[in-house]
This record gives sequence, C-alpha cells and structure tokens, in this order.
Amino acid sequence: MTAVSQIPPEALQRACELAQRLNAEVSKVFIGQPIVVEQVLAALLAGGHMLIEGVPGLGKTLLVQALARAVGGRYSRIQFTPDLMPADVTGHTVFDPASGQFTTRRGPVFANFLLADEINRAPAKTQAALLEVMQEAQVTLDGQAHVLDAPFMVLATQNPIEQEGTYALPEAQLDRFLLKVLIDFPDEEQELAVLRFATERRSAERLHIENVQCVVQTENLVRLQALAAHVRVDPEVAAYALRIVRATRNFPGIGAGASTRGAIALVRAARALALLAGRDFVLPDDIKRLAPAVLRHRIAAVADLVIEGRSADMLILELLEKVQAPRL
Repeated sequence: MTAVSQIPPEALQRACELAQRLNAEVSKVFIGQPIVVEQVLAALLAGGHMLIEGVPGLGKTLLVQALARAVGGRYSRIQFTPDLMPADVTGHTVFDPASGQFTTRRGPVFANFLLADEINRAPAKTQAALLEVMQEAQVTLDGQAHVLDAPFMVLATQNPIEQEGTYALPEAQLDRFLLKVLIDFPDEEQELAVLRFATERRSAERLHIENVQCVVQTENLVRLQALAAHVRVDPEVAAYALRIVRATRNFPGIGAGASTRGAIALVRAARALALLAGRDFVLPDDIKRLAPAVLRHRIAAVADLVIEGRSADMLILELLEKVQAPRL
C-alpha cells in the first residue's frame, strides 16, 4: 500500500460524478435504502462480489437489475432451485453428431453481471460451481479454461436461512463475497413511497426499471475500479483494519473469526467507499462503517448466543467499540 496519491484531481472529480449518477439511477427504483445502495456501489467499484439477504418481496432482484441496467454490459440471471445442476451454471460440452465434434455451450456465468437469485435454494454441489468463477473469473469446461470478460460481478440474493427449503452456503464460498448486505423492511414513509411507485398507473406485478438509464459503460467501470485501487491507505488505517479482523478470532461470543481475506476485503471496500465520497484517501470511519457488511458472513457466533438471539452484527458492533481507531 502506498501513502502517496496517484489520482489526479480531475480524475477524482470525474469518478465522484459518475458514482453519484450511478447512485441516482439505482435509487430511482430502489427507494428508501440509501445505505444498501452505497454498499452495493462500494462492492462494484472494489471489483468484488456481493451477497444480498432479505425476506421475499423487499426488492433484492430489483436492486440487482437496476444496477446492471445503469452499467452497460451483459447481464444474466440464474434462478437457483433444488434440482439445478453445476452444468446449468457454468455450461458444458456436448457431442454434435452432424459435425462429429464436441462443442462448448457456455452457461449464464459468461456475463459481466450475474444475478444468482435465491442462491441458497440450491444444494452445496451447485453453489460450489461458482467458486472458481468468483475467485479466478474463469470457467473450466472439459479441461479448458475460459476467461471471463471484465468487469465480472456476482450478485447473489438469498432468503434468511431459517426460511423453509434453504441450504446454508459453504464457508469457502461465503468468504468469496466481498460484502454481505442485509435488506430490512423500510419505515412507513419509505414503504408508502415504494407502494405508490409500484402501483401508479400499473396493473401488472413485474419489475419496472425502464426509467433507469445506462450512465457508465463497462470500459469506464474498469477504469473506475483501477482508480479505486489507487486510493491512499495510511499504514495506521491499514493496521486498524487488521486489528479489527484479528480481534474477531478471540472475541467473547465469536466461535470462528475472520481470515486474512477479511482484512483485505475491508481495505478494498473502504477504498471504494472513499472514492464514492470524492476522497483519494481512506478514513478510519470508512473502515468502521463497512466492517459489519464485510465481516458478518465471515464470523460465527457461539451456539449459546445464537439461541439467545444475539446476531453477528451485534458482536461486531461490540467489537468495534473495543478496538481503538487511529487519530489522523
């Protein structure tokens, strides 16, 4: 990490303007959840994958489709079901009797934005098909590696694990998600605004994203991601992120702490958040603000606390109060 800024002021201003336009376009249809939109854009600029959790009917699919529409590029969707096979995700090779040769049929992962809808409704074998794709941005079919075009982002939605017919995601796959975002019920005023938007002069129950305009092409998004990688991270701020992650490994109530990948994810996401705010440097508050979204799927509370209703977020907030932040 370097403490010297490599971002020209005009490039920083342009990046901030594009990020604000993205925020405005997504917020046209995903109403009343500014923190969720901020976290989604942070994952986008950081070049990471995102897991979105919420009960059915809160707009998880709408959020992902609006983001994909605001950013030019190929978009595909997989509806995960208990009978979905790995080949349905990645693709497969088939024998063509007419030509006497094997041909490759690419799966829906060959896109810039992949919506893995209700990912936890498929068994672990199918969920694991995304591991190589998420980590290496490539798919191996019949022994041959196929590299995916940049940018590539998996946006997976899932229902709470207590819901009937769901499977827990493997820990190795959870760790590949940069952020886990929780979508909760909006307050009454926000929910009324959603109700009006969804029903005004409309009779069919379907997603309405026609008003979302494409404001960033894929090549410009790749440049924005490269720009985020050059946001300054002071050594004290990096050490703060690491102290938080290391504290999860021996904090009372946490049975399994976060790995080094958690610290890396925390710094990557914080750089993107700083860029969204128009800064070329990361503040300790950026680290603290994103810590729950980065760590909630990387730690596990002990069984006794789970029974008592203590969540991972509660433990993370308690931990953040005890880890001293640097004063810059």
